[in-house]
Amino acid sequence: MRDSKTLKKIDMTLIAAVFLLAFYGLLIHYGLSTKTNSSSFNMQLTWFFIGAFCMLVLALFSFHQLKHYVLPIFGVTIFLLLAVYVVGHSSQGASRWLQIGFIRIQPSEFAKLVVIIALASFLADRKGVLSHSDLVKSFILVAVPALLVFKQPDLGTALVISVIWLGAILVSGVKPLHLLVIFLIGLVAVGVVFKMHLLKQYQINRLLVFVNPNLDTQESGYNLLQSKIAVGSGGLAGKGLFSGSQANLRFIPAANTDFIFAVLGEKLGFAGAIILILLYFFLLSRAISIALTADNYFGSLLALSIATMWLFQIFVNIGMTIGIMPITGIPLPFISYGGSALLTNMISAGILLNIYSRSIK
Repeated sequence: MRDSKTLKKIDMTLIAAVFLLAFYGLLIHYGLSTKTNSSSFNMQLTWFFIGAFCMLVLALFSFHQLKHYVLPIFGVTIFLLLAVYVVGHSSQGASRWLQIGFIRIQPSEFAKLVVIIALASFLADRKGVLSHSDLVKSFILVAVPALLVFKQPDLGTALVISVIWLGAILVSGVKPLHLLVIFLIGLVAVGVVFKMHLLKQYQINRLLVFVNPNLDTQESGYNLLQSKIAVGSGGLAGKGLFSGSQANLRFIPAANTDFIFAVLGEKLGFAGAIILILLYFFLLSRAISIALTADNYFGSLLALSIATMWLFQIFVNIGMTIGIMPITGIPLPFISYGGSALLTNMISAGILLNIYSRSIK
């Protein structure tokens, strides 16, 4: 009887979706690896085991305790984001990583989850009623890490953090008038960003290519062109896990990170892409269901914000590879290469499992 009750408190659908997505990602990385270059696959596999352990720990550790550690966790995150500017590791013009021994971490990835926890803790205390001052305070809470990430530069992650805030306040009693003001301020902010040349030239070029894909197919539009060729050439069943000229001959840039969906499309075809989308459907549906059945407001906000983070990243990443969204450095959850991203997603899943187990009587 006790075993039966214990099993009911474990969301097996969520666990299955998470592990199948992680295995699917590992499969694609294995297909990209060779006998002479398998380091990325081995590293991703290592981070998967670390993430699985952390997910188990978070599933057992009461999520209510997270509220007691919000300030120190938030403070450490801000410190790490600042440390990137001083001792960060640079790659392709961006400083986003910290080298700690033989491990390289990306603080901006962890910042997304920390913002979710901090926002949920702050908004839960307002119990669905947001005053003008509450809205401003929540914005400042998000703006600090978002601006630090934006200056790395990492526009994609800054957008994810901003969307997390919008999703959280939408379900926290924000007034229609406040939403209108936010929209108008957002328009002004976009104008200021362009007027003051706060975007890097490559970021501007990406936006121009999105508007006109044929503007510069040799330089700025090259990534999108090669991505579309890869996805289109995969056909129904794909060219095979170890085949595919666009991926294997390295025509696709950032093949194991930003454009991994294009690799999947070429190697596994339309069928492989549908399988991925179905797995995401089960993942998101469980996250939303957990949010709706959570026994307290804090748990609901945590679950909904995690679902918002995943949904936005999935939509933007897949969208940019097929040309319906601008190209940004947003990873595909559980699939793109990156230990910090995978660990963040696994920990997020552990929090969802925890919320679910404490909502089942």
